Amino acid sequence: MATIQSTTVEPPADEPARTVAGVTTTPPDVRRGRLGDAAAGVSFVALAGWLTARLWADPGQELRSNSTDQAFFTWMLAHGGRLVGAPTDPLHSAQMNVPDGVNLMANTSVLALTLPMAPVTLLAGPRAAFTVLLTAVLVGTALAWYLVLTRPLALPRPAAWVGAGFCAFSPAMVSHANGHPNIVAQFLVPLIIWRTLRLTADRWLRNGVLLGLLVTAQAFINLEILLLTAVGLGVFVVIVAARRADLRRRWRPFLAALGVAAVVAGTLLGYPLHELFAGAQSYRGLPPSVRDYGADLASFVAFSTESLAGDPAAVKPLRQNPSEENAFFGWPLVVLLVVLVAWLRRSAVVIGLAGAGLVFAALSLGSRIRVTGRQTGVPGPWAALDAVPVLDSVVPTRWALAITPVAGLLLALGCQRLPRAVPRPALRNGLTAVLVMALLPLAPTPLPTRDRPPVPDFVTSGAWRQYADGGRTVVPLPLPDANYAQPLTWSAVTGLDLRLPRGYFLGPAADPDRTGRFSAPPRPTDRFFDRIRRTGQVPPVDERLRAAFSADLRHWRAGVVVLAPQPHELALRQGMTALSGFEPTLTGGVWIWDVRAITG
Repeated sequence: MATIQSTTVEPPADEPARTVAGVTTTPPDVRRGRLGDAAAGVSFVALAGWLTARLWADPGQELRSNSTDQAFFTWMLAHGGRLVGAPTDPLHSAQMNVPDGVNLMANTSVLALTLPMAPVTLLAGPRAAFTVLLTAVLVGTALAWYLVLTRPLALPRPAAWVGAGFCAFSPAMVSHANGHPNIVAQFLVPLIIWRTLRLTADRWLRNGVLLGLLVTAQAFINLEILLLTAVGLGVFVVIVAARRADLRRRWRPFLAALGVAAVVAGTLLGYPLHELFAGAQSYRGLPPSVRDYGADLASFVAFSTESLAGDPAAVKPLRQNPSEENAFFGWPLVVLLVVLVAWLRRSAVVIGLAGAGLVFAALSLGSRIRVTGRQTGVPGPWAALDAVPVLDSVVPTRWALAITPVAGLLLALGCQRLPRAVPRPALRNGLTAVLVMALLPLAPTPLPTRDRPPVPDFVTSGAWRQYADGGRTVVPLPLPDANYAQPLTWSAVTGLDLRLPRGYFLGPAADPDRTGRFSAPPRPTDRFFDRIRRTGQVPPVDERLRAAFSADLRHWRAGVVVLAPQPHELALRQGMTALSGFEPTLTGGVWIWDVRAITG
């Protein structure tokens, strides 16, 4: 079996050689190892099923750590199904944040996921489709890495299984599985890496077109992952080319193919990118609440919450939230990776990977370095970049997520070299045990869930429709936002026929810079109900507030106000009754106020 290293390996005389990034490898015999491939696939399905088991076992469950983003992507799946049933603008939606709508290109529209999932969404509903999607993208990511490592890169199957398994089920990936299917859907990343390495070969036009198409598809899954991949590849290529004279001689086909890829992707993404940066409801930069997310320096050697060795109490001060545990590799794996780089340091590929990993780790620290939950006041490398256009939309800690494929590839290369470097079985078994001991504490545990608040009968029965004629909206209490996203699920189960004011999404703030914020700029009425949600107390109601309430209802084109069972329900009902001047009706398990007389 050929190896990927800094020297050329001669292939057997009866097999053609393949060149990847200037490295000659022997392709695996595709007629052998089918059983091993099948076993790898089954193991990946089992791991993904283990992670999502509680969602499969009880459809009445939702992700405990991040039900808000789950509601958002459930809504996005319904949007994909709606596009199939009634084609409309795929990059904008008027079904949420009425009357201004939502810029979906600026909200990780995931069209490359929701459109293929449309049959499942339409047949089983968007909530079931979310579980299918989350499981499928985990399996797809693992399989894609495995196929690229075993086929074009010609690594032994066991080594590829270790590397692919880590790339898909690392602590960071499991953390993002808590509500971020767009982040864990990285099945195109290994293909983009492979096609980029092929740019040094002949047929530059074909290679460039293929890479451009892959980049375009990834842009409709998640642009942030695409940016991280591009930066990592740039660092890797520069380092490897500096150490390999044969690669430097291939710069002409590389740049020609790269130019073709840029033209193809730029042409296909021209309009979507215009909408992203300059379209209606576009914004600049992230909200301040997430812009300072940086990886704690101590988190790199800690164990994540959802890992076998994780301790939630120890993890909590090191993270921002359960879905952003990007840098938790555990000290055994960190030590092992350092040893692997030192052992394989003569390989340009290994040094290139290590260089990319160090760049990612440095950038992930954010603008100010934190250690064990405390701010040091020391500026991080990101401080010089966080205001740069495009980069200002990257969550800093996610640079550490990009270390996952670096670590997975280093593990695969180490497993590849182990049999030749250590011929004695006893010693080789001992080193294999070291690998197991480094990875076993990181083994994932099932994603935590909780009972899902039921969608009210008022919604599922269609009773709401009589109040929503003429494009009127259903106004939930409190108004939907980052703290109360459940109404997005109501809209999703109706195929987005139920239109909402405000909502949970990224849009522009009211300031002149159009800084990003979660949900629409606040209005007097949603400030009023948000205060009740937080305190359980009803603020004083006067004529000025009632006038603002009426204006807000007209702005939202409200037909009916709905209060579902929730904490502080009585206070919310009292506040709404004081504002409207009339009592609600209990219908379909919710309190409703017919406000059509107010809005006209």
